[in-house]
Amino acid sequence: MNKDEKLQITKDRLLESTFRLMEEKDDPMSVTSREIASAAGVKPSMINYCFSSRENLIYQTFQKQYLDFLKESDIQKIIHSDASPKEILKELHFIVARCLVQNPKFTKAVTGFVLFKRDLSQESFSYPYVYKHYAGRKTEAECKLIAYELSTMMQLIIFRAEDFKKDFGIDLTNDVELWHYLEMRIDLLLAEQ
Repeated sequence: MNKDEKLQITKDRLLESTFRLMEEKDDPMSVTSREIASAAGVKPSMINYCFSSRENLIYQTFQKQYLDFLKESDIQKIIHSDASPKEILKELHFIVARCLVQNPKFTKAVTGFVLFKRDLSQESFSYPYVYKHYAGRKTEAECKLIAYELSTMMQLIIFRAEDFKKDFGIDLTNDVELWHYLEMRIDLLLAEQ
């Protein structure tokens, strides 16, 4: 076994241990580096070596679960449909939002990282559809900013879902209300001008 294969095994063990520990706790962010390393059978320094930080490991753990969730959805059917880029965005955001709503502990655990520490140079899944929607009527930078606003606002709203329901009467755990909110938000940000 070569060095890269050993490193991947360590990463996988850290991800699996992190997920298991996060599921056991009421507050997933209370999982410590020492707990994760112990459960994975590695030294705590391997967390920083493999993932740069505990927060990024937690984020990557959520990303892995999120990607597994997407594999179970009709995502490929949506992406390859004849629908307009705007309609594809609505469908994709609905799937992502449902995943976030159905996993509130993980959503709360990763929202701070996503909003404040995530590398903004990484392309958003929304960007290609925003860019296609505007078809040259907006610059690449404007389209990236709109895609960023779509994803961060969705993350923030779902993070505050209980307050959102109390103050605005919108229950994001209800698929019809979630769809209506996302449709309204995307129509607002992707308005024809």
